[in-house]
Parts: sequence; structure tokens; C-alpha cells
Amino acid sequence: MTQTDPCQGEREEMVEFQIRARGVGDQRVLAAMRKIPRHLFVPKGYERAAYEDRPLPIGEGQTISQPYVVAVMTEQLELTPQDRVLEVGTGSGYQAALLAELAATVISIERLEDLADQAQQNFDRAGVTGVRVVVGDGTQGYPPEAPYDAIVVTAASPTIPGPLIDQLAEGGRLIAPVGPRECQDLIKLVKHEGRVEKIPLGGVCFVPLIGQFGWRGEDYL
Repeated sequence: MTQTDPCQGEREEMVEFQIRARGVGDQRVLAAMRKIPRHLFVPKGYERAAYEDRPLPIGEGQTISQPYVVAVMTEQLELTPQDRVLEVGTGSGYQAALLAELAATVISIERLEDLADQAQQNFDRAGVTGVRVVVGDGTQGYPPEAPYDAIVVTAASPTIPGPLIDQLAEGGRLIAPVGPRECQDLIKLVKHEGRVEKIPLGGVCFVPLIGQFGWRGEDYL
């Protein structure tokens, strides 16, 4: 620990024991997770739990995903420093902050304006730049900045929204949880000559992706 960053030791332990030891080996991803202060992206009162390997509530019925799942999704995006990335579901901003360490441009769409505002405040506190937050229906993607080299969806839908596949660049990678309400499969798509290769990555549990091409709000009443 240091006076300037009292949680550095906790981040080191998180990366070493929760992430690297479980098979995540991308050195750029590990370095980003050592750097980004996760405790600044959780609500007050949850700071001491920020580096535990479990999801935490962030308000509005949403969560910040457990560190290991965040690491797996980020690694599977196979980001380069030149990439343009779309994130669907800003939440507290933690995933976007990691993406900003690894790619050139990050567009993050959040359906809930209050969460989008809170994420921007979190970016400011953590000194994160390079993320543009847009309020809107993430299932529609964000056509003005398309195509994207990588797209990550941080909430679950019955199927992968068609507009997101359309906005994926040639050679692009998309990571999303897909399936029913209770639990889902984490899916990776890679676009080749207009077609997509589907790669399963294991079981996960995410909050629902609400929108025109995801779950409709009335489905969860």
C-alpha cells in the first residue's frame, strides 16, 4: 500500500489470485486491472468489498460484475491500441475505464441517465479519459461511430441484437451474455467476410438488457 493509493495492494492480490491464477494471461488486461481503482466505481459503503470476486449493486437494479468475469470478457475482445470499441451498458463505468486503457476510442451506451451521470463522475474521480458516454437504447448500438473493432455487452438478452452484429467491423469481436433470465451463456462472435463465427465461453449470470432488440421492460414487470 502507498499513501497515494491505499488499495494498490488489494488490486495486486485481486489480479494475482482471482484473475491470473484462473487463466487470464493477457498482460495488457492484467496491467489495466492493476491500474484502475475499482473502489472508485462502487457506491459508498461498498468500497471494502470492491476487490472481492463478486458482483456488487450500483443502484437502479444494476450491478458491477465480478472482477474475474470482467477480465475474461476484456481478454476475449483481443483489443489493440488502435481499436474502436462499443460498450453496451455503462453501469458504474468500470469496464469502460479498463477498455480506455487498452483501445483508442471507447463509446459506452447507458439506458439510465442517472447511471450515465454517475459513471462520468467516477471517470472524473479516477482520472479516466477517452470514454464517451451516450444515453440511449444500447440494443440499437451507436451507428454514428460504427463500425467497431470490438463490442462488449454487459447485460443479458435472449439473442444478440442484430444492430450490434451489423455495426461490427470485418474481423471484429463481440462478447455478450445470451440466454434466459436466470442464467446465460457468454458468447463470442467473430465476423469474417460478413459471416459470424460463434464461440461459447461458459455460463454466467447478468442483469437483463432492456431495449428494442433485447428484453422489453414489460417482460420484467
